[in-house]
Amino acid sequence: MSKIASAFEKGKAFIAFITCGDPDLETTAAVVRAAVENGADLIELGIPFSDPTAEGPVIQGANLRALNGGVTTDRIFDLVRELRRDVTVPMVFMTYANVVFSYGADRFLSTCRAVGIDGLILPDLPYEEKEEFLPDCRRYGVDLISLIAPTSENRIAMIAREAEGFLYVVSSLGVTGTRSEIKTDLASIVEVIRQNTRIPCAIGFGISTPEQAKAMAGLSDGAIVGSAIVKLIEKYGKDAAAPVGEYVRRMKEAIRSAE
Repeated sequence: MSKIASAFEKGKAFIAFITCGDPDLETTAAVVRAAVENGADLIELGIPFSDPTAEGPVIQGANLRALNGGVTTDRIFDLVRELRRDVTVPMVFMTYANVVFSYGADRFLSTCRAVGIDGLILPDLPYEEKEEFLPDCRRYGVDLISLIAPTSENRIAMIAREAEGFLYVVSSLGVTGTRSEIKTDLASIVEVIRQNTRIPCAIGFGISTPEQAKAMAGLSDGAIVGSAIVKLIEKYGKDAAAPVGEYVRRMKEAIRSAE
């Protein structure tokens, strides 16, 4: 069974996204630990990329700061190795296909298994091209996590049937970023998912307030928050762990109230 399933076993999951190396890897480690201590059930670690097409300005800025600070994929693997000394919740990488290609897919995924990464999210990998990475993911026991967007429509059932780990439901069209309201008919998307798989689904893109997190967790198995956390890290820099921990605690409480 996928280790990722454990994130959803105790009720609705809170999933935190953090860009590795913004402002530095020591801060990333402190923020990850603070998030987990305050209730994050799964951590998405972003490997910075120079052209992150799915990201809005907040996460794009974090990518640039991390890259300018000299972060590399190898240093991020070292970070995960260090985190795994005491962090037991599932951790997945979110990055772009080019990052994996340039590193070498077999080497990248074998290292994922060696350091304790449980899944991989590639937002620029079309469903039809996932065979490019799936054999290596399966060989090393790393779940290739699929995204379902409002535009997936008649492909939702097909994507859901072949899903691994958890399904990442994109709440709105466009790029990542906080939104004042989310208008997509997510209930009908989740209904199709439920009819086709038992794998949990969590909603991301645009969630920033406890009210939004509660609403999204009410519809699905969990909520994913990225830009709002990255904004806190941008604001507080090396002192971001405490504010992020407090934010995660409030979001997790809201999600629990949706159960």
